[in-house]
Amino acid sequence: MKKIAIVVHGGAGPDSDHIKENKEGYEKGIEEAIDAGYRILKKGGSAVDAVEAAVKKLEDNPVFNAGRGSALNAKAEVETCASIMRGEDLASGAVAIVRNVKNPVSLARALMEKSKHIYLGNQGALEFAKEANVPLAPDSYFITEHQYEAFEEKMKELKGNSEKRVNGIALQEINERMHGTVGAVALDISGKLAAATSTGGTEGCHSGRIGDTSMIGVGCYANNDTIAVSTTGDGEYLIQHVIGFQLSSVVEYKNLPLKEAAHYLIKDKLKHVEGDMGLIAVDPKGNIALEFNSERMHRGYRTSDGQSMVAIYPGEG
Repeated sequence: MKKIAIVVHGGAGPDSDHIKENKEGYEKGIEEAIDAGYRILKKGGSAVDAVEAAVKKLEDNPVFNAGRGSALNAKAEVETCASIMRGEDLASGAVAIVRNVKNPVSLARALMEKSKHIYLGNQGALEFAKEANVPLAPDSYFITEHQYEAFEEKMKELKGNSEKRVNGIALQEINERMHGTVGAVALDISGKLAAATSTGGTEGCHSGRIGDTSMIGVGCYANNDTIAVSTTGDGEYLIQHVIGFQLSSVVEYKNLPLKEAAHYLIKDKLKHVEGDMGLIAVDPKGNIALEFNSERMHRGYRTSDGQSMVAIYPGEG
């Protein structure tokens, strides 16, 4: 039997009292996402089906910053982003600044499969969601008590800051903000790869900000000849270094094993970057990498040869 594998993450970044207090909830959420993806793979389903199912599970879980539970921007609005990519033919779909779409990853997939376009944003993405019958939800569905409290705290912090102001609110440096993303990568029984990533953005960011998550080659990348990867961390830094595609290139051009390539990229080549960076990846042989330089990264995986783990902090799993 050929190997199958599913790997998921729930975001890399700074630790917090909220994460510590809800550690079991985060671990359970990661486990549920793994279960959702692995069930599909075990039945012979596609890697694309598996990553969509896993990410939807995380988007539906209010403890993660994606879908329900998304962060609020400077106008107290939810703007989500997502992307998905199929490794066999490099087909991909991406959506940005999306409102009222219950599962942005499903919208990204619909775009990949039902449109000649790869990338849509804002009102155009919402109109396409309606055309494609992607489920919608009211604003109230997305705003959780925790994220609203985080928004209020961030606003109090920023209003007392004398730096550059947007919408009457001072902006902090990127690496001082909270951030979060969810994602999944998979290898199916046919040896095909897929990746998907989704996010609810960052607290107090400028309305209309687009981070790394929805950018193909940055937030996610999948190529059956190399790897499938989903990234997380400080979006602006991930964009600057095109981190998803760069990992694929390191594997291809340096001919390094996946785990070694991921470690080289995050801990060596990009060690000068003063921001949080993390990634999960799988290759066509089922080898897995989970690499990050931050205080924590919610992560886990399961393979058909009995390997599995769920962890949050370094040294776990």
